[in-house]
Amino acid sequence: MLTTHPFDDDKLREECGVFGINGADSAAAVVALGLHALQHRGQEAAGITAFDGKDFHTHRAMGHVAGNFDRDDIMRQLQGPSAIGHVRYSTTGETALRNVQPLFADLATGGFAVAHNGNISNAAALRKVLVRRGSIFQSTSDTEVIIHLVATSNYRSLLDRFIDALKQVEGAYSLICLTAEGMIGCRDPLGIRPLVIGKLGDAHILASETVALDVVGAEFVRSVEPGELVIVRDGQLTSHRPFAEQSARPCIFEYVYFSRPDSIVDGTSVYSVRKAIGAELARENPVDADLVIPVPDSGTPAAIGYAQESGIPFELGIIRSHYVGRTFIQPGDKVRHLGVKLKHNANRALIAGKRIVLIDDSIVRGTTSLKIVQMMRDAGAAEVHMRIASPPTQHSCFYGVDTPERAKLLAAQMTVGQMANFINADSLAFLTIDGLYRALGEADRKHDAPQYCDACFTGDYPTTLTDFDEHGLEDQFSLLAERVV
Repeated sequence: MLTTHPFDDDKLREECGVFGINGADSAAAVVALGLHALQHRGQEAAGITAFDGKDFHTHRAMGHVAGNFDRDDIMRQLQGPSAIGHVRYSTTGETALRNVQPLFADLATGGFAVAHNGNISNAAALRKVLVRRGSIFQSTSDTEVIIHLVATSNYRSLLDRFIDALKQVEGAYSLICLTAEGMIGCRDPLGIRPLVIGKLGDAHILASETVALDVVGAEFVRSVEPGELVIVRDGQLTSHRPFAEQSARPCIFEYVYFSRPDSIVDGTSVYSVRKAIGAELARENPVDADLVIPVPDSGTPAAIGYAQESGIPFELGIIRSHYVGRTFIQPGDKVRHLGVKLKHNANRALIAGKRIVLIDDSIVRGTTSLKIVQMMRDAGAAEVHMRIASPPTQHSCFYGVDTPERAKLLAAQMTVGQMANFINADSLAFLTIDGLYRALGEADRKHDAPQYCDACFTGDYPTTLTDFDEHGLEDQFSLLAERVV
């Protein structure tokens, strides 16, 4: 079981990616390729459900797409011209096969499979009501709430049942569903989580990111609009608008870290935004230094932008190994501390005697920043200045991102000066929230009507948080720890 993480443990993590195709030969094989491209969005488990015109076939497994969906015996079972898939990253709660998506149920209207990116923030409240009505849950996933809402709806058609279900949930969701009638895609009314449409010949594709379209050789058509529901059947895509129109609030962290830099999110190049973020960071927080060094790989585009704007040379002062899995690191403080050197190693000949600017995308707990700064000092750096390509992460996310409780977020507990002392940097500075918006082409953040969901920086949550309001922080995080998205 391959579960190697290319990320540090001290990062916010998107918790899943979704991919679906309708009307293609060997649909499941195309989905497997698409999920490979989305592996960065979820690395703990993967699943594919296919429909052959009569029966649904599902394979779900712990671990990476590679090692699970590169076997002929498995792919032969996933027959049919339509298939959807999901990659998942779990939280600190249950990691179990029963939670791996797509989830599937036989409803009165027929088979129904669903893959979900996001988080239903009133899932606990809805679950209690459904259980009292007699629903029997098979997982601890908030996604299963949607299935039960569809199953118990009083409407007759599957589409009406599905819309009825979605009108009862709050929070963030990009969904791909597979039914005998066709494939359904939907994005929540605020568009918090991304979803795009592509075409591969006559087949239609839905995916979390455009990079997945690139990998399978598909043409990017457009993004699914916030609040839009699309249905693909008989080779045709139709669009529906079942929700009241709202001002969109897509997740701003997709541009900072979550999406691959070669993706296009809502019409904007992620790589270009990250370079623009670095340039804004250089204008806002200049420093006299000899080298600009990225913390690989997430800090690289911003570091290029910082170097180009500041005129300070860009260099690879930290070399990252791509072959270290977390299972290699054994318990124990001493060996655990050495683990960071397996993942990252200082380019000592370059760094010795230099004043360096380290660029990273964010600071969460601060533990990795502390180790990286110390690595630079051990390599002989004369000065170490840390620059962060986003505002301080001070609040938890309840929309499908694995965020520690607020007490473990360094920026929620310390001032910037205290954080600089904690990580032992000569200076530390963050991008301002307005600087982040400028990098996205906005004049500034409209504080009365923000253009993006930036709650992890501002605490300005764009939806109600029923489970949080009713049950308090402890129960909300218990829910987050149990759910799968």
